[in-house]
Amino acid sequence: MTKNILTHIDLDGNAHMVDVGDKVPTERIARAKGQVVLKPETVELIRAGLMKKGDVLSVAQIAGIQAAKKTSELIPLCHPLAINQVKVTLSIDEKLPIVNIEALVKTFGKTGVEMEALTAVSVAALTVYDMVKAVEKTAHIENIRLVEKRGGKSGDVINE
Repeated sequence: MTKNILTHIDLDGNAHMVDVGDKVPTERIARAKGQVVLKPETVELIRAGLMKKGDVLSVAQIAGIQAAKKTSELIPLCHPLAINQVKVTLSIDEKLPIVNIEALVKTFGKTGVEMEALTAVSVAALTVYDMVKAVEKTAHIENIRLVEKRGGKSGDVINE
C-alpha cells in the first residue's frame, strides 16, 4: 500500500519547495478550463464591442497569458519555469450565456505546468469579471479545473 505524501511539506511539517533537480526533463502539457456566467445582455455588449473598458475577450486573453508567465510569483511553492507556449482562448456561448475560457501551457522541463494553466484561466476569468462588473453585478466565475496533464513520472491525466 502506497502512502499519500504531501510533497510540499517536509518531515517536520514545514512547507518547502520540492527539489526537482534529479528529475529527467520531459515535455509537459497542461490544459485548464473555466467559465464566467453572464446575463444575455452582457454577452451582447461584449460581442458588439460596446464595453467601456474595451475588448473584453482580447484583454482577458492577454491577462491569462501574462498570468501563466507569472505563476511562480503568485503561488509560493511553484517553480519558475521556462514556458514554451501559452495559448488562452475565450469564446462566447450565447445559449447558456457564458464566456468559456481554456488555457494550454507547454514546456520541456522537470516539473509540470498545471498551475500555470489554472492560473491563466483564473486570471482571464477575473479580467472578464472586472471588465463587466460595472454593467452586471451578478456575473460569476465557475468550474475552473484542470482537464489534461501530460508528461512526467506520474503519467497523463485526462479529466474532461
